[in-house]
Amino acid sequence: MVRANGAVSLRELARVVQTSEVTVRRDVRALEAEGLLDRRHGGAVLPGGFTRESGFPQKSHLSTAEKTAIADLAASLVGEGEAIVVGAGTTTQELARRLARVPGLTVVTNSLLVAQALAHANRVEVVMTGGTLRGSNYALVGSGAEQSLQGLRVSRAFLSGSGLTAERGLSTSNMLSASVDRALVQAAAEVVVLADHTKLGADTMFQTVPTELITRLVTDEPPLHDERAAAELQALADQGVEVTVAGPDAETGEAPPGDRRPRRDMPLPGQRRTTTGRAGGLGPQLRSASSLSDQASSSGERARVADLRRR
Repeated sequence: MVRANGAVSLRELARVVQTSEVTVRRDVRALEAEGLLDRRHGGAVLPGGFTRESGFPQKSHLSTAEKTAIADLAASLVGEGEAIVVGAGTTTQELARRLARVPGLTVVTNSLLVAQALAHANRVEVVMTGGTLRGSNYALVGSGAEQSLQGLRVSRAFLSGSGLTAERGLSTSNMLSASVDRALVQAAAEVVVLADHTKLGADTMFQTVPTELITRLVTDEPPLHDERAAAELQALADQGVEVTVAGPDAETGEAPPGDRRPRRDMPLPGQRRTTTGRAGGLGPQLRSASSLSDQASSSGERARVADLRRR
């Protein structure tokens, strides 16, 4: 199934072979030890960092809870009356569903799934690029898509991809998709990358956004045993990327169902990084909103903390 589809979820494997996910997880771990596949959160993929891209049906079943939390947080960055671009992907599709509530918003996209999610939003204007339809991810690609973006200028671009490293930035497995994503980046004043922790440290063939052009990363907190993802997250912050980790609601302090992880930002604009961190966490530059409030001594600092909480 992995060879045929490029990726598969543990839930689907358990259903097909009629056994428990615990058993499937153990067998997947054994197959990984033999080099036959690579484990990912909630599933498995073909081995190696430069594998072919999975299709939409497979990707849509991976890390669904994480993508939902990331989309919720990313949507809070978008204000009334903004003009933004949204790239193709399952995470950006989740974001689009939440953007339907933002009045006066203009969304430029090459994704049919993003456009479909916003099709019935009366207060949102959707602008589609031209191009050739790529069926595996329902995205418009090619010279038509790239030419339709020329001369465009928006406040932010929201993009996803197949992998993210501090060394190369965001990357994808398809050349045509990479070209359109680069055109989307050129149209935006800021670039926000949406990537769950399974993509951290993964490196695929075609670079879309170099690290120095990424303004913010919205992600989820890696499990404590995932040292590669945690190290990559810290390296991205070291290079100046504002890293926002999805977690509990900043105002109520309550986490979404099944999630008790804190939201953290690193670093805050205009704020010096610190060298103290929590044991076993994501590194010295991760700071909680509550600790920032305790340390704020000036009105300007308190205002920034209040803004973080509202978001």
